[in-house]
Amino acid sequence: MSNLLDSYIEAHIDEEPAYLYQLYRATNIHMLHGRMASGHLQGRLLKMLVTMIRPHNILEVGTFSGYSALCMAEGLEDGGHLYTFEINDEQEEFTRPWIEQSPVADRITFLIGDAIKEAPQLGITFDLVFIDGDKRTYKDTYEVVLPILRNGGFIIADNTLWDGHVIDRNYDHDQQTAGIREFNDYVASDQRVEKVIIPLRDGLTLIRKIKD
Repeated sequence: MSNLLDSYIEAHIDEEPAYLYQLYRATNIHMLHGRMASGHLQGRLLKMLVTMIRPHNILEVGTFSGYSALCMAEGLEDGGHLYTFEINDEQEEFTRPWIEQSPVADRITFLIGDAIKEAPQLGITFDLVFIDGDKRTYKDTYEVVLPILRNGGFIIADNTLWDGHVIDRNYDHDQQTAGIREFNDYVASDQRVEKVIIPLRDGLTLIRKIKD
């Protein structure tokens, strides 16, 4: 998608809230790989999806700077809550203040730890899961979160086209590309779910659990 078309789209959707604009800018100034933050278009889509699905409990795997967590929390109804796990403890110093000082801080629990190990220990059945952590463990993450997702609940997996590397043989030896390919192939053949890939930014896969 061209930069001009990107600009056109962003001019014709809801504005990016000022707090999120500041966070996105700070993420790109102060952090490596700032592009990993969801950004304006994907952020508004995440909020819209939450508003449509109306989840009570959301699990996010991979907080990064907190942009996507804040967007999803915006869409929660009263009483809804989001639990977000970040495995990299060096991320906490940057991310925690942005979450705790946000207008939706009361809707978010920010946890430093490995979601694969710790999310099932929360004892919560989730309505929506956003997977955006280590690409090498996407399949493992999927298998862990599916049992704690209610029937009819949704998984959103980010980066599933991985800059087009999923179809580029030059990346056959890249572990993150291999992890995404393995995940995509596995989900495609999984009869427990319905699935569709949206070619937005780096690829979003929407998955609906239909049976255990």
